[in-house]
Amino acid sequence: MMERLSQSEFARYNRQMMIKGWGEAAQLRLKRSRVAVVGIGGLGSPASLYLAAAGVGYLRLIDSDNVELSNLNRQVLHWSTDLGRPKVESAAMKLAQLNPEISIDARCETISKDTISELLSSIDLVVDGLDNLPTRMLVNSECVRRGLPFVYGAVYGNEGYMTTIMPGVGPCLSCIYPSEMPAPKPFPVLGTAPGVIGNLEATEAIKIITGIGVPAVGRLLVYDGERMAFEEVRIKKSSSCAVCGHIRA
Repeated sequence: MMERLSQSEFARYNRQMMIKGWGEAAQLRLKRSRVAVVGIGGLGSPASLYLAAAGVGYLRLIDSDNVELSNLNRQVLHWSTDLGRPKVESAAMKLAQLNPEISIDARCETISKDTISELLSSIDLVVDGLDNLPTRMLVNSECVRRGLPFVYGAVYGNEGYMTTIMPGVGPCLSCIYPSEMPAPKPFPVLGTAPGVIGNLEATEAIKIITGIGVPAVGRLLVYDGERMAFEEVRIKKSSSCAVCGHIRA
């Protein structure tokens, strides 16, 4: 028997299903999809919020941190009442209230060389909500190994960056950042910057899953909040890349 949306799903997603080429078929692709959001902070909060609202059927939230007061200027899924609570639990509660028709898998675990394979098992696409390059590189390597799309986003101050990594199609994160990675440390951020980039990441993920639109593969989108400007930098796959250089595009 062919899978169909329920009456409540038709009502919930009606406005996006009106988009040309969308309809029930694209919505069912979202419903069947399994997406991991790595890091549920400034980027991961808006990204997971809009993925849940759009009807991604399975969201795996991965973060090992607890909510701190200094998070609350930008991590909009976490509130003052959540201080000291694991971020994945705080986020999962809000997302379940927003859309009880999807499945949310909260993983309070640290991403490392030992855990990355299991944390990204049975996943179709990964969205970046991390705050440091070394961990992003671990995720990038695993996504390239598995052939998973990886939507990258980052912020600094009132600036942001976003691109989509499609293994075998375009460059990976190591092509963009081939040099030695700096040690993670606190950096300035205006809360609206990750809000902008996190929403762009969710948009990219939805486009890839539904097949509607052209992903930003080989294009680094640069957001400047002070000038309210967007620019695009073309990036190329490096044949000498230690992560994806062996894969032919």
